[in-house]
Amino acid sequence: MHTVAVVVYDRVAVFEMGVPCEVFGIDRSAMGLPNYRTLVCAAEPGPLTTAMGYGIEPQYGIRSLARADTIVVPSWRDVGETPPEPLLRALRSAHRRGARIASLCAGAFVLAHAGLLDGRRATTHWMFADALASRFPQVDVDPTVLYIDEGSILTSAGTASGIDLCLHMVRKDHGAEVANAFARRMVVPPHRDGGQAQFVQTPMPTLSNGNHLAATMEWALEHMDESLTVEQLAAHAHRSSRTFARHFRAETGTTPLQWLLAQRILAAQRMLETTDEPVSAVAIDCGFGSSASLRVHFGRVLGTSPASYRRTFRAQALPFH
Repeated sequence: MHTVAVVVYDRVAVFEMGVPCEVFGIDRSAMGLPNYRTLVCAAEPGPLTTAMGYGIEPQYGIRSLARADTIVVPSWRDVGETPPEPLLRALRSAHRRGARIASLCAGAFVLAHAGLLDGRRATTHWMFADALASRFPQVDVDPTVLYIDEGSILTSAGTASGIDLCLHMVRKDHGAEVANAFARRMVVPPHRDGGQAQFVQTPMPTLSNGNHLAATMEWALEHMDESLTVEQLAAHAHRSSRTFARHFRAETGTTPLQWLLAQRILAAQRMLETTDEPVSAVAIDCGFGSSASLRVHFGRVLGTSPASYRRTFRAQALPFH
């Protein structure tokens, strides 16, 4: 069983600590879903308190990081404070042996202090992005995205994007179908489009029944197998192409065609996992037109081919369907 270690320390952020515990620590076997072995590991001697002031007593210490397949570092308590050296040594050692290491929010500062972000793209909460880039110029900081996957090193933006990253890791481990089931159990979206830039000025897009953009997005999903253009989407929304594109980016943080491509990729993943349809049929049903086009986009976005993805993530029938 895959072992996930959640690092905690004094004044740890409650939400960011709770997210990996919720995603990886809940027993979902009754739903026919895979489980993870989750260890909550103290990075420094106790007694430890959360940022809200109540105490926590982790069962495991920093030595347990040595047996973790995945290590999750929640938001660090003070971006101006250097983390404990024993924690940094443990993270470096885990990285050398091939463990997957992820940070949530300001936890990126811990990874940066350990030298694990040098020469890599990384993200953190947009409020801390300038500080991370200034203090660690060798890190390529991108403040616009929800999370970044650099293989064995992953970073997420602020607060709720920790959910996005943890579900992404589940998706990498077990496929989109299982990650969707995890998300359904948590009552959260399995995948959010756009980046964290959309949350700076527009915390939540309006998706009411009277919203033309929401109705057009729903219409686009129903006509995904067609060769849709921005002009067609704008016409459905009764707006000019320029106005539609501007409003779409303002509300979602991405362009109409980028959003549509992401939806097509997700639909293709689901078909590859849950049906025996040939790749050519999947490509047509999801709007790629040809298997060659599907392979190009699949390779660019997911780093694998449709056939390889199907072999890896062919889902078994799950009881929640």
